[in-house]
Amino acid sequence: QLQLVESGGGLVQPGGSLRLSCAPSGVFWDYHAIGWFRQAPGKEREGVSYISANGGHTNYADSVKGRFTISRGDAENTVYLQMNSLKPEDTAVYYCAASQSRWLGSNWHRNHEYAYWGQGTQVTVSS
Repeated sequence: QLQLVESGGGLVQPGGSLRLSCAPSGVFWDYHAIGWFRQAPGKEREGVSYISANGGHTNYADSVKGRFTISRGDAENTVYLQMNSLKPEDTAVYYCAASQSRWLGSNWHRNHEYAYWGQGTQVTVSS
């Protein structure tokens, strides 16, 4: 059973940066595409970004393009989400999720594409 643990959330001022980490406890990490999602109070969970199993394919929600970067640190067995130029509307609980597929196409942002989920980490952007 693959388990995921997120870390790196916190309180940051608008315009600031945070780096989220997603680390697995389990096997076959390299076989899974990984996604980052977020859920703000009163809103549905939405896809933020995704990276394929080999790191060669990524995708982003329009709202974060140019500000967020997803990457795989295979030596560290971790997936990162670097978040720059943060805005108050980025405030949410952020979740990482692992798919049973190595690559996801246009459905990368859909919850049902992912079989394993972390517990989430809170990101608050406020002055």
